[in-house]
Amino acid sequence: MPAFRFHSTRSLVQPMRATLATLQESRIREVANAGMGRGDVLPFWFGESDEPTPQVIRDAAVASLQRGETFYSHNLGLPDLREQVAAYASRLHGAVGMDRIAITSGGVNALMLAMQALLDAGDEVVAVTPVWPNLTAQPVVLGARLRCVPLSPQPDGAWALDMAALLAAITPATRLLVLNAPNNPTGWTLSAQEQCTILAHCRATGTWILADEVYERLYYEPTPNACAPSFLDIAQPDDRLVVVQSFSKSFLMTGWRLGWLVMPPALTPHMGKLVEFNTSCVSVFTQRAGLAALAHEADITPRVVAHMRACRDTLVPLLQALPGVSVAPAKGGMYAFFRLEGQPDSLALAKRLVAEAGLGLAPGVAFADEAEGWLRWCFASQDTGRLAEGVGRLKKWLGL
Repeated sequence: MPAFRFHSTRSLVQPMRATLATLQESRIREVANAGMGRGDVLPFWFGESDEPTPQVIRDAAVASLQRGETFYSHNLGLPDLREQVAAYASRLHGAVGMDRIAITSGGVNALMLAMQALLDAGDEVVAVTPVWPNLTAQPVVLGARLRCVPLSPQPDGAWALDMAALLAAITPATRLLVLNAPNNPTGWTLSAQEQCTILAHCRATGTWILADEVYERLYYEPTPNACAPSFLDIAQPDDRLVVVQSFSKSFLMTGWRLGWLVMPPALTPHMGKLVEFNTSCVSVFTQRAGLAALAHEADITPRVVAHMRACRDTLVPLLQALPGVSVAPAKGGMYAFFRLEGQPDSLALAKRLVAEAGLGLAPGVAFADEAEGWLRWCFASQDTGRLAEGVGRLKKWLGL
């Protein structure tokens, strides 16, 4: 009989991709992990409200499960949901056809699907930062080359875009521009004129735009359609534009993992193939919840937005009253992004605040190097008194 030599399991495993091995772990999670399970910590680190999903949405999911809707659905989503999403987008931005819609397993999945559809290894991606770290990590995971154009902090604590610098960075060699506006974490928002300038430039260079607009309804400036400016307001259906949306923020559905993509019609059937190879489809009961959310949108979203505005207008003046704090009211989103004078290491600061003040915030460095020294405070709280209590803890920690 032949002799066999057995090797350890370790010797049979090939090393992982170098990109994955060097990928930066979430520093938001790093801070949260230090405080999870502690009942004395006020957690404002994650980007979600602490208010549960409205009952009418939950009831729709329960009814779906009770009907036994536990099977696969279409890769692109239930036709009824695609139709209603298209109608919702059309009410806000003008005609958007159902043939441009794909339902996804959350906004994160939508972003990754879009990047998988548009990027080859080695392609150049330009991203405006600071930004939620997934938007800059995903191109790197796919082997693309990332260039960042930073926003600039202003004396009042707001952030602004250097349009000339952005346009100079986008050349015919740029495959994809990634934008998140209203922006997480800064609250910065593109104006309609800025969007027109960017779209015209990208048309000239042949660059795709990936617009993360999940905070468009959490917008606090007066507009006719009660949302932030969108590239869908100005683009043609066949423009090189993909817009990411989500039920998470304005419908209080973060844990449901339900989003959608708007894209050129020619791209949609190919996106269906990518959905198949990623997740196959979104669960039917989750999609029924989405249908209920859209059916009751007029009762849900305006109330959510009004409450978020009240939260912002509670938190920001309290922070502004603290010596050494730079912060401006966000035009959109659910965050106060602020700087504490004399605190240059935001990760160390966030961990100290958890340990010493019982206050959980996200470190600015998690979003970009240029945001080092800043902290993000999610103000989406059912009880505005918790925001005041959090500022009280910060004030006490500062010795004021």
